[in-house]
Amino acid sequence: MRNLLAKTLFALLLLANAAFAADPLPSWNDGPAKQSIINFVTKVTKAGSPDFVPEPERIATFDNDGTLWSEQPMYFQLFFALDRVKAMAPQHPEWKDKEPYASLLKGDVKGALEAAGEKGIVEMVAITHAGMTSDEFSKLVTDWLATAKHPVTKRPFTEMVYQPMLELLAYLRKNDFKTFIVSGGGVEFMRPWAQKVYGVPPEQVIGSSVKSRFDISSGTPVIVRLPALNFLDDKEGKPVGIYEHIGRRPIAAFGNSDGDLQMLQWTTAGTGKRFGLLVHHTDDKREFAYDRKAAFGKLDKALDQAGPQGWTVVDMKNDWKTIYPAAK
Repeated sequence: MRNLLAKTLFALLLLANAAFAADPLPSWNDGPAKQSIINFVTKVTKAGSPDFVPEPERIATFDNDGTLWSEQPMYFQLFFALDRVKAMAPQHPEWKDKEPYASLLKGDVKGALEAAGEKGIVEMVAITHAGMTSDEFSKLVTDWLATAKHPVTKRPFTEMVYQPMLELLAYLRKNDFKTFIVSGGGVEFMRPWAQKVYGVPPEQVIGSSVKSRFDISSGTPVIVRLPALNFLDDKEGKPVGIYEHIGRRPIAAFGNSDGDLQMLQWTTAGTGKRFGLLVHHTDDKREFAYDRKAAFGKLDKALDQAGPQGWTVVDMKNDWKTIYPAAK
């Protein structure tokens, strides 16, 4: 009897493992969104399929903020920039009378962001991310992420990534897709940790950047970061960044906001089978619910175009079984 019970339990365990292995997206609820992903991947990877795409052309691009990890109550890179303002303030006494720095130093983040506007925020990020070598900046980012935590969840920022999207990245790579991050965030901010967190190597990260120059410092060749914007990888800039960096039009693009609209438009306008997906933040219990009126991650025009363009819209509340990976 005992042997029979053991054999039965073992058989059930094998069946459970087989079922898990058969489901490439276990954190996704069964439904149209999940099925659309699986159908697309099957069609473009099956030899003999009329929609078959050769491996070198299987390019998939992902936005980062709001698509691969959370972006509320503001972009995570801004938390880093705010900490940099505080650290640099003693060397910049003029900041106490200059916005957005004056408000930031008083703890008025909302007022600072409102006073700065988009242009001021870009300039602040450029200034606080410059004046050092590329290696020094990478270390700053790595050290900050090792201790910084989200103000609401208290989780490390690198644990605020979406488990369903991690599975999607892995599923695509298993089917010989090359996955790229294409973000309005700083490329040098993302590259130090993207491979460890997402499995995306630094050469497959495209983002906004500051200007830089080559120099010799104490006999050592270095790249020095300058306090000026080089490229803004957002909205119309995303297709340009993809074209200049990759040299191929993606066959799949994933985003969550109007900042990703042009990337999805350009991707899905190509010939052959194409796929566009938007993550719609509808879960105010497990994450944050927002769309058309959001200060960060506004989803308005892109949401209106999703239906006519045939893009998949993920309802986070109903399509995802879980949001974040298990806490470490």
